[in-house]
Amino acid sequence: MSEATIRVFTYKDGLLARLAHDLRLTLGRFELELEDGDARGRFWPESLRVDGVMKRGGLDERGLSDGDKQKIIENMRREILLTARHPEITFTGTATRRGDAVAVRGQLELVGRAAPVELTLREAGGRLSGELELTPTRWGVKPYKALAGAIKLQDRVTVRVELPAPPDGDARARWAVGG
Repeated sequence: MSEATIRVFTYKDGLLARLAHDLRLTLGRFELELEDGDARGRFWPESLRVDGVMKRGGLDERGLSDGDKQKIIENMRREILLTARHPEITFTGTATRRGDAVAVRGQLELVGRAAPVELTLREAGGRLSGELELTPTRWGVKPYKALAGAIKLQDRVTVRVELPAPPDGDARARWAVGG
């Protein structure tokens, strides 16, 4: 895997959770930049796509029909991320290198609200990788519900970031996908 990727994991909840799915989604368009200790990011939630269902730690790409995947994306855009009003998610903060890790701290603006986030990216095998857990209600995003709440999503989302590591000693790095 040589390209930069951002994956989002959602988790089922509710009385009928056994009828729902834990999902993996991939963000198709984003820009990240590190420069002299500053960190910036732009993310386009319209570019999210459903990869499939997570089962026992693995991805089942055939666990949903194309129609089900499209319905999930439409609900996410209209009811959760409100992409018509908020087409972009942004991040501004700092990045500090400590040995084989980069500590990233700052403000993530999602659906018009900003809240602090922290992410540690560890370097191994020529890649930077890390994950953070977001609590959507911190941004005023209510967990998705169906069947009067018998099926719903947990109030947590895991975001996994994988990036090619910049050359040693380079204080500036930029990654752009799908633009």
